[in-house]
Amino acid sequence: MTRGSVDARSDEDLLRAHVAGEPDAFATLIERHHTYLWSLACRTSNNPDDAADALQDALLNAHRMASRFRSDAKVTSWLHRIVVNACLDRIRRNRVRRTVPIPEYDLLPLADDHDQMAAVDLSISIGRALDTLPPDQRAAVIAVDVEGYSVSEAAERLGVPIGTIKSRCSRGRLRLAQALGHLREC
Repeated sequence: MTRGSVDARSDEDLLRAHVAGEPDAFATLIERHHTYLWSLACRTSNNPDDAADALQDALLNAHRMASRFRSDAKVTSWLHRIVVNACLDRIRRNRVRRTVPIPEYDLLPLADDHDQMAAVDLSISIGRALDTLPPDQRAAVIAVDVEGYSVSEAAERLGVPIGTIKSRCSRGRLRLAQALGHLREC
């Protein structure tokens, strides 16, 4: 395959080729899905640095565990689960390390509705509220409410029962409603 040409093989075929020893198959697979995996890591992690580290950990794990892939799910679902788990592991590790929060003196009130920056302010507020959720709830809410997966798809991707996704989403939405209550119009 020449550089710059598109590999028409399926994700499953690329993963099998990687396991069989083809040197560029895994790179082709990851290049195909890198944008999605990066955005998933960013949404699941607390910050871009953690997202980058978690994505690197996840890709190394996927590379090493490729031979254990069972074809009962899509390769993208398998990669999704590995990335989310790596992000959650990094969040757990970060909790063990003591950090001192930097006070935020420059917080401005939300902009006027007519201001085009209002959407940016709202996005920042929602992002900060999502960051306050426990990692498991954040992953469920992001999968269902941000990425638009059905509850059953989210359960499959995160490797938990459907009822667990429902309860995590419910609890997470309740916490978000409380954290974002100041945005309601009077």
